[in-house]
Amino acid sequence: MGKRYSELFRGVVEAVKERQGLIIINTGNGKGKTTAALGLGMRAWGQGFKVLVLQFIKGNWKYGELQAAARMGEDFVIRQLGEGFVRHAKDEALADHKDAAEDALLDARKEMMSGKWDMIILDEINYAIKFGLVSTEAVLALLEAKPQSLHLVLTGRDAQQAIIDQADLVTEMCVVKHPYKKGIPAQQGIEF
Repeated sequence: MGKRYSELFRGVVEAVKERQGLIIINTGNGKGKTTAALGLGMRAWGQGFKVLVLQFIKGNWKYGELQAAARMGEDFVIRQLGEGFVRHAKDEALADHKDAAEDALLDARKEMMSGKWDMIILDEINYAIKFGLVSTEAVLALLEAKPQSLHLVLTGRDAQQAIIDQADLVTEMCVVKHPYKKGIPAQQGIEF
């Protein structure tokens, strides 16, 4: 039995070497889209993968995940490329958000093609589409260009159906209960 198990395990290891990169989407109105993506990234990092997180909306606020990534070293990198909250931005501020998101999309393509990363997380890219900072077509072109072995994770509410159609795995987080409803403000270590 030990020999059969050993042969079976060897087959699994060989299959893993021929990794099929997935397109994964975390969407929905519930909390945890970025958190789940970061957890997935941490799991990949634990397996020796190199992970890059490009944050399309988050700007210069100091989230807890930035401190964690700094401790993980050069194989788990988070880059904040956004200008912060965009929901109520007007005119010039909206133009700044759009420029930042377009630059982030260019960075994503460059990093995808570099061969340096095993997983790239495009955090809040669905928001960037929703708010008109980048087009659905530009993101679809990015997905089409994804190297075969690269895992690509997209987060944010309101994922477009065309993007969902290209994905291999889609998870929708839904709100069942949230502390905001009881007047409890954002908590350090939970929301940031």
